[in-house]
Amino acid sequence: MSKSGLFAHFGSREELLLAVLNHGQQEFIEVVLNPALKRPRGLPRLRSMFVNWLDWTESADLPGGCPMIGGATEFDDKPGAVKDLLAAGQRAWIETLQRAVRQALEEGQVEARTDPEQVAFEMFGIALVVHHHRRLLGYQKARERALAALEALFERYAGAGSRKPLRAVSAK
Repeated sequence: MSKSGLFAHFGSREELLLAVLNHGQQEFIEVVLNPALKRPRGLPRLRSMFVNWLDWTESADLPGGCPMIGGATEFDDKPGAVKDLLAAGQRAWIETLQRAVRQALEEGQVEARTDPEQVAFEMFGIALVVHHHRRLLGYQKARERALAALEALFERYAGAGSRKPLRAVSAK
């Protein structure tokens, strides 16, 4: 299909971008979130969400990487519908991560002092640095480092107040 034919189908470049991002967000839910929701509440689910997220960004089906991360980099300072869609999707994902941390609190898997917002923030940071290091720098150990960082994050909040040892919680 020609470029003009493609734009004629969508009406504008912005409508094309919105359609691609909407599709990407739906695929993200199917590939990352839905399988994780089958895991037990709390840390098993949270860990699965993170591992699935890494799998998603490494997928051969995404030759340019995660479209939401790429889009966020391109549109973070450009007001409009594309930025709004990206931001809404990212906020929903962050809230999902925070909800899983709150469930880990309810399950007694982390200390009461655990801040779900902070844990989600750090998990998001780990995912972003993996994307950067693997894609831009070609760093082969990015995934290994990310998983080690995730475990260190969980260990920081496990402490004496948790009822279940973190090491007993499986990765997938």
